[in-house]
Amino acid sequence: MTRPPAALRDFYENPAVPVASGAARSRRQARLLARALGPVRTGVPAATILDIGCGDGSAAATAAQVLAGHRLVGVDWSQDALRRARTRIPWAVRGELTDEGLPFAAGSADAVLFSEVIEHLVDPDAALDELRRVLRPGGHLMLSTPNLAAWYNRGLLLAGVQPVFSEVSMRRIHGRPGTQVVGHLRLYTARALRSFLAASGFEVVRIAGAPYHDVPRPLRPLDRAACHVPSLASILLAHARRGRE
Repeated sequence: MTRPPAALRDFYENPAVPVASGAARSRRQARLLARALGPVRTGVPAATILDIGCGDGSAAATAAQVLAGHRLVGVDWSQDALRRARTRIPWAVRGELTDEGLPFAAGSADAVLFSEVIEHLVDPDAALDELRRVLRPGGHLMLSTPNLAAWYNRGLLLAGVQPVFSEVSMRRIHGRPGTQVVGHLRLYTARALRSFLAASGFEVVRIAGAPYHDVPRPLRPLDRAACHVPSLASILLAHARRGRE
């Protein structure tokens, strides 16, 4: 969502590059937000929720089922992703987190979904500044990102193996399990993510853990169990609020 160099723009416009996370994770994140927003009430305006980096809209479509009654708007800078998103959700607009910023007024959003985007950004600081701008005071930020310190990554590092989720090349995978290059530039631990959000003007409500859909099937029970200790989980789910100052 921050404007990447030309090579990265071409990479993300490639339809073969995955642009959506797992449906189960999207539903869980939406449920966390639904609880934070409370029930839709007669006579009270629906919440405006921005799915920043909506990709092909599949995650937003899943979230919309849980957030029925609220207005969910998908935002992405990739025209190819937006074309696909508009087949799944009613509203999908082009926007970027730097340069001219998002096409929304300050304080106009009640909540932002920021699902596995931050690890792709050249300038995550500017991105969080822009998310904070469009959120109303007290507005909710629901962010998810892979965990550098996931339970299996700790073992891989001890064995001298490149951690899962990390990438050293835009062309192919080197030195770690997996075959799919997805363009990760930044990786966070739970401690680093909490500190980064706080330094960016957000009040961290909770950091939870979620499983990773590509974990080999025999290891999935262990991966689900690790979610009880977010610092060990595959995926970090952060719920933060914009400060009211």
